[in-house]
Amino acid sequence: MKLNADELAMLRGERGKAVQKAIQFQIEVGNFFGARHFVPITNAHVMGDIEVMGEGGLAHLREMSEHHAQCAVPTSSNARCMHFDTVDELRQDPADMVKEREIIVRLRDMRVATTDTCINYQTVYQPKIGEHVAWGDTGTVIYANSVFGARTNYEAGNASFAAAVTGRTPAYGFHLDEARRGTLSVDLQAKMTDLADWGALGKIIGHPNQDYFAVPVIQGVKETPSSDALKHLGASLASYGSMAMFHMVGVTPEAPSAEAAFGGKLPTSEITVTQADLDAVYQAYRYVDGAHNIVVFSAPQLSIFEMQTMAQLFSGRKVAPGMHAFVTTNHAVYSDAKRLGYVDTLEAAGVRLLQGVCFYILQRLSSIRQENDWTNLISNSGKLVNTITAHRFNTVLRRTADCVDIACTGELK
Repeated sequence: MKLNADELAMLRGERGKAVQKAIQFQIEVGNFFGARHFVPITNAHVMGDIEVMGEGGLAHLREMSEHHAQCAVPTSSNARCMHFDTVDELRQDPADMVKEREIIVRLRDMRVATTDTCINYQTVYQPKIGEHVAWGDTGTVIYANSVFGARTNYEAGNASFAAAVTGRTPAYGFHLDEARRGTLSVDLQAKMTDLADWGALGKIIGHPNQDYFAVPVIQGVKETPSSDALKHLGASLASYGSMAMFHMVGVTPEAPSAEAAFGGKLPTSEITVTQADLDAVYQAYRYVDGAHNIVVFSAPQLSIFEMQTMAQLFSGRKVAPGMHAFVTTNHAVYSDAKRLGYVDTLEAAGVRLLQGVCFYILQRLSSIRQENDWTNLISNSGKLVNTITAHRFNTVLRRTADCVDIACTGELK
């Protein structure tokens, strides 16, 4: 890799040991991916929780702290695996809770804003088209690349910390024009009426086309989707297809036309998505017999408008006996939702609200499932019903209002 004067100074240790070790690691990453140089970044988003980092990651964070690492650019933190307030159903490990609190302190010492959110793009920072950032978490990356036209790869834990400390990242993948051109044509003919429909669409596109560098170009969209709809689509594409970018003709900034989105290339394949295809996704899910079931609104965390919808749908109702309902959001949204009365409405209905976490990365989740004898997990999140199967839930995707009805009636439909 070709280094400029500032980067050479970092490599020589003139900016401190933490910066030196960070750029040494980044050079290894850049060489692996064939990067020829670095690009400066304006923002970083790091994943830092004990469930993801483990003992090795915590040891690395301690070492960075001992070397007085400081973020060179504004940096936010991803969702946590711990909800620190007491929730009877969770019973999280006290020893790991101590480690999680240590991580938070060390992150703050590094000048990381511990926002604990996987929706930083809705509540913390919105990059501009062409802006280079270094974000961890798949849902944040695909949203940045697609909806904002910003440029980032999936930055693994160590890579995101290194980028935050050096203020740059290797120029490969989605930082370059070539990777951002469409490869797959999608003709959307289905009527999209719910956030869950966008997650289902992500499954239809992503599952048979699992490729980090596959970039779907979605055509035929009749109405501009909301930020939350695009959020659910992106998270699902990333989960089912490991995709880091999509174009939506007439919606996303790099796709004013299909021709512009493909950048002069021909699509490698074409897909048509009809209403029947969408309905088939829901019909494919099956319930299994079990004592207790759970409805979860999470992955990604809920925006303030999703919280408003949840409050309206649960207003005057109660979660049925034998059922459990969870909602996750970040601290900023929770604060506003509390002020606006949404939190009180949801809690009155028996819904559990978790701050700063995402449900599928909760610490010791498999044990929590067994202790509560949870069998079916119902959600409107296409990402969640895919990702959380690692914890042996039987998952079912349903539209938002149907999820609320299931939670309040106990009837699996």
